[in-house]
Amino acid sequence: MSVTREQLLDMYRMMSLIRRVEELAAKAYTQRKIIGFCHLYIGMEAVAVGASTALRPDDVVVAAYREHGQILARGVDPKHVFAELFGKDTGTTRGVGGSMHMASREHHFWGGYGIVGGHIPLAAGAAFAAKYRGDDSVALVYFGDGAAQQGVFYEAMELAQLWKLPCIFLCENNYYAMGTSLERQSFLQDMSRRGDGVGMERWQFEAFDAVEVYDNISKAAEHCRSGKGPVIVEGITYRYRGHSMSDPAKYRADGELEEKKQRDGILLAADRLKKEHGVTDDELEAIKADVDKQAQEAYDWAVAQADADPALLYDFTYASEAH
Repeated sequence: MSVTREQLLDMYRMMSLIRRVEELAAKAYTQRKIIGFCHLYIGMEAVAVGASTALRPDDVVVAAYREHGQILARGVDPKHVFAELFGKDTGTTRGVGGSMHMASREHHFWGGYGIVGGHIPLAAGAAFAAKYRGDDSVALVYFGDGAAQQGVFYEAMELAQLWKLPCIFLCENNYYAMGTSLERQSFLQDMSRRGDGVGMERWQFEAFDAVEVYDNISKAAEHCRSGKGPVIVEGITYRYRGHSMSDPAKYRADGELEEKKQRDGILLAADRLKKEHGVTDDELEAIKADVDKQAQEAYDWAVAQADADPALLYDFTYASEAH
């Protein structure tokens, strides 16, 4: 085993927490507690949890707009995630960002960029900063198979490889770019092969099991920290809900969703814990009950918080004279 019993228990707990937070977010959206867009991470929890477990606290993470689960996996309190979703002053970005714009300076997490692929160069910039400082931290960027078609993605890879930047390009291939299936949008089915054009180290792996993700991101991080340059990896995953809350996902083939759910990351972790570490069903149920309680308390706390002040929007438009 590449992870300890305690690490696997933590992975199971975090994946369960992300799932419950997202389920409550879906409910809140239907009640109009969340305004605007809302993209859920349900089904993809193993990617963020496995990757975050493999990273260090000083590593930088850059994400797109499906970032609720990713910021939770990075260690941000669900209270502040819910507060941001609800437009509260105690949210991760003081309520002015909402679902698509979450960040945490403390956790080195910079997420929620609505322009598809537009966030990828920022990770190259963070990796450049790490190399400039001379430390051995890395930058990891999450992006989807749809973002792998954007020109700015290729430009970021080109510069990262040219300058040997410690950057992990992690493509979360969930089979659909909004409602367009992979085979209808790309001749290449392996997104990691995008790296061949710039001579970048690359590989593809299945990301349904958080331990598999941990192993692969650990390998990628070691490559980057050793000064060998960037890596592009593709994790095969699947989202259970539509692209956003307004997407009924009728483009899926009959039985496809049910088939993918057989490899649910939470179920795989539970199976590992029982078979390899002797964890009982009662112990797993106790964890789930505790997680459900934590998520509900975070939800209730966030609902009771003060709304964000609209005047804050202008505070971040220009740099202050003090800086």
